[in-house]
Amino acid sequence: MGPLTMRAAYDEIADWYETEFLPTTTPGDPLGIRRAIAEQLGPGHGRCLEIGCGTGAHAAQIRELGWTPFGVDLSAGMLGYAGGRLPVARADAARLPFRDAALDAVVTVMAHTDMPAYPAVLGEVARVLRPGGTFVHVGVHPAFCGGFADRGDQTAVVVRPGYLDGHWTKTSWTDQGVRAKVGASHWPLAGLLNAFLAAGLELRGFSEGGSPIPTVLSVRTSSASR
Repeated sequence: MGPLTMRAAYDEIADWYETEFLPTTTPGDPLGIRRAIAEQLGPGHGRCLEIGCGTGAHAAQIRELGWTPFGVDLSAGMLGYAGGRLPVARADAARLPFRDAALDAVVTVMAHTDMPAYPAVLGEVARVLRPGGTFVHVGVHPAFCGGFADRGDQTAVVVRPGYLDGHWTKTSWTDQGVRAKVGASHWPLAGLLNAFLAAGLELRGFSEGGSPIPTVLSVRTSSASR
């Protein structure tokens, strides 16, 4: 799926995402997303870019941590909601409109499966971060979430063949989530971690969120000192 197709897909679901999906997932931080942002990004200052910012749901927390948030996304429909929460621009994450070493921090939150060219996105992250700058990836857990995983019983995830395949799919255990509506990419855990290393990002920390079986994997990296 290419950038234009993904933009159109999210334009079609923007209203549903903002008014129906987000209100059912945010109360109480059940997936540990807010906790991951607090722990992995942490307090700081300077400009923090959110790649795939969607409707800007995480801008307030990033601002509370002391950062100055702004975001990019492909979908004009999603950005229509985000514009009231942080400065935004419509842009392809694999071709970020920023000069080298321009940013203090970059985050992406529950969005990497929307980016079929995610390794290229990581290369762009490494390019735009200042030396020693922080990049935080908060994403669906590659070992326990995907078209191969049936999470209908939250106490016993069933993993079927397909985990090792990098693929785009709308297959999902539920028809109430984003994956069933717009599809998602998948990277096995080793492939995901190797993509960080190939981009020149230095691994600094990890956390998992959601219970009793993790739903979210978070990774903190930094750009190499030059």
